[in-house]
Amino acid sequence: MAEIVQQRIEERIPELEQLERVGLFTKKEVKSIIKRATALEYKLHRLIVNKEDFIAYIQYEINVLELIKKRRVHIHYQFKREEIEFPIIHRINSIFRRATNKWKDDVQLWLSHVAFCKKWATKGQISKVFSAMLAIHPDKPALWIMAAKSELEDRNSSESARHLFLRALRFHPNNKKVYKEYFRMELLHCEKLRKQKEELEKAEMDLVSAEFVISLLNIAAIFDFTKELQDSILQDLQTNYTEDSFTWDFMAKRELEAPGAGAELQSAKGRASDINRREERCCQVYEEGIKSLNTEPMWTCYVAFCLERVKRKTNVQELKEKSFMSAQCFGLRIEIALQTVCSLVCSQRGLLSAVAAVAMEMKQRYLDWSYHTGGYKKARKTFTSLQENRPLSKAFFTRMIEIEKEQETPKMNYLRDYYERALQEFGTSDDDLWLQYIQEELGPLGQPENCGKIHWRAMKFLEGESVQRFTSKYTLHQTGHL
Repeated sequence: MAEIVQQRIEERIPELEQLERVGLFTKKEVKSIIKRATALEYKLHRLIVNKEDFIAYIQYEINVLELIKKRRVHIHYQFKREEIEFPIIHRINSIFRRATNKWKDDVQLWLSHVAFCKKWATKGQISKVFSAMLAIHPDKPALWIMAAKSELEDRNSSESARHLFLRALRFHPNNKKVYKEYFRMELLHCEKLRKQKEELEKAEMDLVSAEFVISLLNIAAIFDFTKELQDSILQDLQTNYTEDSFTWDFMAKRELEAPGAGAELQSAKGRASDINRREERCCQVYEEGIKSLNTEPMWTCYVAFCLERVKRKTNVQELKEKSFMSAQCFGLRIEIALQTVCSLVCSQRGLLSAVAAVAMEMKQRYLDWSYHTGGYKKARKTFTSLQENRPLSKAFFTRMIEIEKEQETPKMNYLRDYYERALQEFGTSDDDLWLQYIQEELGPLGQPENCGKIHWRAMKFLEGESVQRFTSKYTLHQTGHL
């Protein structure tokens, strides 16, 4: 018996080590768990065992799970679930099976196992539990109904639910309750099929969208004999799809490809002027689109285009002046567009672009614009409203940190808030962010005694190669070489 108990305890060691390593439990608490688990295991291996011992063991393990859940929230740590919770859940399922095999007639014990599976997201086990229970208790109609409902509601399987109801009716051919619930299930299934049919029909209608028509036009453009076909598709796009931002976005960008005057393109300044004219025509198309389609997606397309053109670089010396003027023009347009987007949707949903890179760039630029036009308070308000709206870039947080440090009397508690929020997003991979946080605490506004705790957290949260990079850089920093 002692060897079996020892083996069971040894199987727990990896998860307990993880609990201590990531800071969810202390070393003292881990020792307490081992001691308590050993005592509970011994009780399950006595010659005469009590059902209460199994229940006590299960309840203890569930209490550990609940405590882990609370600790995760408290320290903001959401990793290593497969190495921590999963083995505990597997062990609880195993104890339940041992208990129900020994006390097969205890329906409440079976149902407790089902309830555990539902709460702790092990729905794949529910079918197995119900199947084993019904093999022992086929004479109880309520259990058949419960099992069928579980298949329908928890596992979204109408076929499995129907199979269980038909089996129930073989055991209980005259039970009205089973018939009524089976009837209800089939009607729910019909309702589900009806909704799926409606969604399929809607999807088929959505297929013929501006994006789809544009994709056909792009395919046709590959072949040099399809000019008439391209003209026909383009005419259809401009006639039937002007309520879609994709149409205006496509038509605007086509202006960049329009042919220019041959003579003008011979000089660098001429080429610069030609590019500026094309860009201006693009903006005119976007602004025409906004007049007829003043929506969030339409503005997002316009802002994305402006950002892309602002980023455009040139190495030709003669184009510098023109390029600078062009960039200024687009910068002004971006600010106007951002103001309009925010007036359209007070929750800044316009900044949640489907293109992650655009969304992140827009948020950073909006933060800058808020600071330059409304000062520190407006920047703080903008940061607060956007900090939970993903996707987010590291630059968004570091810009807010820079803004805070530019103030006459920066507030260290605000700086800590910015670093903590940034680490929630990038703390598992960005070793430089942790080092910057430590350096901030070592600065004139910080508290150097906090550095040890930050270093400890960094070692717990960083993953993979970033741990080694952090260790090396931190050592160099400590020795004055960084």
